[in-house]
Amino acid sequence: GPTITLYEITPAEGIRITKIRGLEADIALRLSALGVRIIAPIPGKGTIGIEVPNKKRHNVSMESILNSKKFQETKYDLPIALGKTITNEVFMADLTKIPHLLVAGATGQGKSVGLNVLITSLLYSKHPSELKLVFVDPKMVEFSAYAKLLHHYLAVLPTAASESEEMSNAIVKKAADADAILKSLCIEMDARYELMSKAEVSKITLYNDKYRDRHLLPTEGHHFLPYIVTVIDEYADLVMSSGAGGEDKKLANSISKSIIRLAQKGRAAGIHIVLATQRPTVDIITGLIKANFPTRIAFRVFSRTDSQTILDKTGAETLIGRGDMIYYAGAELVRVQCALIESGEISAITREIASQTGYKKSYNVP
Repeated sequence: GPTITLYEITPAEGIRITKIRGLEADIALRLSALGVRIIAPIPGKGTIGIEVPNKKRHNVSMESILNSKKFQETKYDLPIALGKTITNEVFMADLTKIPHLLVAGATGQGKSVGLNVLITSLLYSKHPSELKLVFVDPKMVEFSAYAKLLHHYLAVLPTAASESEEMSNAIVKKAADADAILKSLCIEMDARYELMSKAEVSKITLYNDKYRDRHLLPTEGHHFLPYIVTVIDEYADLVMSSGAGGEDKKLANSISKSIIRLAQKGRAAGIHIVLATQRPTVDIITGLIKANFPTRIAFRVFSRTDSQTILDKTGAETLIGRGDMIYYAGAELVRVQCALIESGEISAITREIASQTGYKKSYNVP
C-alpha cells in the first residue's frame, strides 16, 4: 500500500498466536521500522498478518481518488471516498448505510484533513438539491472555506437579520448556536417522519421516489427531502462542562442529548452525523454515543486505552500518523491511508461552486 506493506505468515503446528503477538517490539527492532502491527488471525484466511511501515511512503492525492473508476461509477447514495487500502484500492463507504461516523485521533494526525476529504467526496457526487450540510466548528478555522456555499449546500437557521450576518454565521462556531441548530434538526427530523408516515413509506429514498413520480402533491404539504449531513469537529470542546457553571452544563447536556436523538432516529429521515474528537476519553465518548455510532475511524492515538475507547480494540496506538487510519464498521478493521487535500484546493473547489448559479435563498432548518 501507499504507507505500509502487509506480510502474511502461517504459523507452524503448535505455535500459539499469543507467542507471536508478543513479538511486535522485536520485529520492529529487527526491521528498524517505526511501528509494527500484528493482525491475528486475518479474517477468513487462516493466516497471521504483520503490517510494516514502508521506508518511503507515498501521498494519496484527492485527485487520484475522485478520478478513479470506482468513484466515478459508484451507485452509493452518499459516497464517501476516504483513501487507499493496503492493496492500493480506493476505499469507499456509503454514508446512508453507515449511517453515522465517529472520528477520533490525537492532534495533528490527519483528522481535519480526513473530514475535508469526506466533505469533498460528497460535494463531487451530489447536486445541491440532494444534499445539505451543517458545519459545527468550535475551532472556528477548519470549515470557514465552506461558508461560500451558503446558497448551494448549507443548511442554516432562519434567524439572521441580513445576508452578511447569515454568511458570517453559516458555519456554527459557538456552543449556544450549535445547541440551537441541533434542536432545530430534531424538529426537522420529526417533521420528516410525519411526512413519511402520511406518504406510507419507511425511508427517505422511497419518499423522494414517490414525490418525483407525482404520487405526493405539494398542495398536500409534501416536498422533496434532501439529505442533511452534520459535520461536528471537536465534539469534546462542545461538551466540556467539568468545572463550568450550571448554564454550561445544561448546554453540554442539551447538545449531547440532541446528537444522540439524531443518531438514534435520523437515518430513515436522511439525517446523518459525522462526529470528530481529539479526546477519545470515556466521559466524552459515552456508551450511548458508541452504541449509536457503530462505524468508527481512528487516526493515531497515543495510548492503548484511547484505542480501546474508539475501536473497542487496540491497534490505533501503533499507526504511524499523517493520515494513517483504521476504519471499523463492526466486523473487521480496515487499514487505510487517508487521501490528502490541501487548503488551497478546498478554496478552489468552494470558489468554483460559489461562482455557479445557486438558490436565491439558503436552505433553512426550522
